[in-house]
Amino acid sequence: MRKTLTILAFLAALPSGAAFADDDCFVPMADWKPREAVSQFAIAQGWEVRRIRIDDGCYEINGRDAESRTIEVKLHPGTLQIVEFEFKDDDQGRERERQEND
Repeated sequence: MRKTLTILAFLAALPSGAAFADDDCFVPMADWKPREAVSQFAIAQGWEVRRIRIDDGCYEINGRDAESRTIEVKLHPGTLQIVEFEFKDDDQGRERERQEND
């Protein structure tokens, strides 16, 4: 019980959102680049854009890279720097790789 209270007191003392600060983009909307700039950035990278949305205050691009792999990319809305880049597993991509190897 005492350990639980100590942990709760510690968590209460943390500033709100401190544990997740690295995952979010904190930029006033007035300083955001327009969606068209995000789209142009993606095209310049050789990506096919399926969707641009806002997640945790960042732009998030869902689409495919030049090798047709499914990607999810988070961009800083003020600078368009890549915050996070993920390749998503999908059965179509694996099937395409199997066909190429046969």
